[in-house]
Amino acid sequence: MRPHILVVEDEKHLGVGIKYNLEAENLRVSLVEDGPTALRLIDSGPETIDLIVLDLMLPGMSGYTVCETIRDAGVTIPVLMLSARTLPEDRARGFDVGANQYLNKPFELDELISRVKNLLQHAAPVHAAAMPKRVRESIDQVKFGNVMVHFLNHEVHVDGKPVRMTPKQLKLLRYFVENPDRVISRSELLSEVWEINGNLQTRAVDQFIAQLRKIIEPDSTAPIHLLTIRDAGYRFILDPS
Repeated sequence: MRPHILVVEDEKHLGVGIKYNLEAENLRVSLVEDGPTALRLIDSGPETIDLIVLDLMLPGMSGYTVCETIRDAGVTIPVLMLSARTLPEDRARGFDVGANQYLNKPFELDELISRVKNLLQHAAPVHAAAMPKRVRESIDQVKFGNVMVHFLNHEVHVDGKPVRMTPKQLKLLRYFVENPDRVISRSELLSEVWEINGNLQTRAVDQFIAQLRKIIEPDSTAPIHLLTIRDAGYRFILDPS
């Protein structure tokens, strides 16, 4: 079955143009013009939607609110956010509420199609991994960048060479892998990985993050997979592209 794209865009000429060109790529497209309609469509059958192309400036309900609402509900459909806003804080807020990619208007059609295809290509593993715990299946192995991890066998290879990781480091990495593209607080990590009170004041999380970066990042001083979100926590990116 062809992938199903939900386009949420209130500029009719732009929305129709996006729909037309995505359908030319053999994709199914539903076009709506406001946030509440998009939320009703997603709520009625999130499993039937493979990707959301979401405008930021929508009437009545912003794209920020739409994205935050579906993420709070545990919906992990990839979101490509479109916006004429170009300030770094606007992009940061988009990622903070759960957008997977952010594309500035005006944009080249080829870039939009490329980003849509990229998100669809990686949607299956990310979608399954990021589902709420009550339905999420545990991931036993994963590959990202130059890293291959077999959690069941406690094996880690970087650039094809075996690397030793402690059980706690593997548990922490596994939690990030099972919750990609989501901002995770230190208190949540303490509760879910260390199984201790999340309000405890400790530097353990920061120290383990630094250790993980030295292992999995091409350059631990400029991480591309394990990002720090200021005053919020950490965010794990499987595919930085």
